[in-house]
Amino acid sequence: MRKTYYPLALSALLLTTAATAQVQPPPAGNAPAPVPAPQAPAPTPAAPTESVPYGAGLKVSFSPDGSKYMRFITWHQVWTRFNQNNTGSQHTAGDPQRNTFDVGLRRSRLILYAQLNPRFLILTHIGINNQNAVGGGVGIGDPGKKPQLFVHEAVVEYKVANQLSLGAGLHYQNGISRMTRASTLNFLAFDAPITNWPTIEKTDQFARYMGIYAKGRIGKLDYAVAVNDPFVTSPTATPATVPTNVAEYNPRNHSKNFQGYFAYEFLDQEANLLPYAVGSYLGTKRVFNIGAGFLFNKDAMFSRPGALPSPQPADPYQIPFKTHNMGIWSADVFFDTPLNKETGTAFTTYAVYYNFDFGPNYVRNIGIMNPSAAGGSAAIPGAGTLRGNSFPTVGTGSALYAQAGYLLPKNALGPKARLQPYAAWLHGDYEGLEAIGAKKVNVLDLGANVLLDGHNAKLTLNYRVRPDYSNPQDINYRPEVTLQTMIFL
Repeated sequence: MRKTYYPLALSALLLTTAATAQVQPPPAGNAPAPVPAPQAPAPTPAAPTESVPYGAGLKVSFSPDGSKYMRFITWHQVWTRFNQNNTGSQHTAGDPQRNTFDVGLRRSRLILYAQLNPRFLILTHIGINNQNAVGGGVGIGDPGKKPQLFVHEAVVEYKVANQLSLGAGLHYQNGISRMTRASTLNFLAFDAPITNWPTIEKTDQFARYMGIYAKGRIGKLDYAVAVNDPFVTSPTATPATVPTNVAEYNPRNHSKNFQGYFAYEFLDQEANLLPYAVGSYLGTKRVFNIGAGFLFNKDAMFSRPGALPSPQPADPYQIPFKTHNMGIWSADVFFDTPLNKETGTAFTTYAVYYNFDFGPNYVRNIGIMNPSAAGGSAAIPGAGTLRGNSFPTVGTGSALYAQAGYLLPKNALGPKARLQPYAAWLHGDYEGLEAIGAKKVNVLDLGANVLLDGHNAKLTLNYRVRPDYSNPQDINYRPEVTLQTMIFL
């Protein structure tokens, strides 16, 4: 046994000596072994020259595949504006104001919609509109304060088949035209002409109706039709209060409202989960659509054909009057295409023709986010006053609206912004203006979008020339300059 231990001990001693020799410093006079160089850091990636697309935005998924989700959309559109007011306009009663420089909230909104099953959709849309220092609020004695946060849309929808979905509630599945269904997030021009919403805040609630609808797509044909309850409007109007032979909304209208819109999509198909029609795709789609739509409401209007009797009866509805059906139809075309994918240029254009029948000589003046709280004239029978920036926007007759825009190459404003100049023109030919010898309506808009992050963050500078009908036989044209600052998430 002792002889066995000797070889083992000797082997251990040799191994220990060899291991010790491997870690001994080199003999004097020899160069030290080279030290490995530290690993070079990874190169820093170049900063992107374009912003990353916004994509789905504020979206919360409730399932791994994303089929169950809730989406949030919020936006503000702030107007900083110079306006030359119509003749006789007043900041407040007794305070004449020829020009106005103001800041206001054109829109401030929130949309929430969800699909916990691909067949079901719930949509809620709330917000405010058109608040400035003199209007848009509900403050007692202070009409510009505390704007009313109200429901724009409240919709439930069920998908019956790929070609058909049914919905109900306060909805925006409007007829008449593409622009009557316009999204306010991606306009080409700074705003809509408002002629596209001819019943706004009359028989509808801010361009929305309470009703049921059907929508879908059959091949390349996209459609939406609806049956609605028109809101009661003009409650104080009677045959005694309306001008002779001038139509007004009938406060006793209880007939259903029927509307629809049909568009044939020749090129790329557009999303139709939500009703909001895109104004400009900024070169991301190639779209060519031709559409037509209608709106019909039996006995929606009334008028008094003759002079007021003397003496007047106690019941003003004993005065002879007529009811009139409201009938509106339109035809439109939308074209949006990239021109050069390398430089990012694109072209967008839209044109629409409206035919309105509201009854005899109906005209309505509208001034968006009106900068004047008082004054103005009532030179057009039944149309309302012409304070601030109001002009005849809707009426029995016809209207034509057209716009076009060009998205300049990517580096036109440097690497972080895009420039999209545009022009828009509104022409109105209304029976009530012709009856008093007034000229037709013409409004011109020239402007440009500075796209900081597509439509999600942009500035729009718009110059408008609009008619002042304070003297209908001698129209003056007034300028407006508006800077719109908009962000949506």
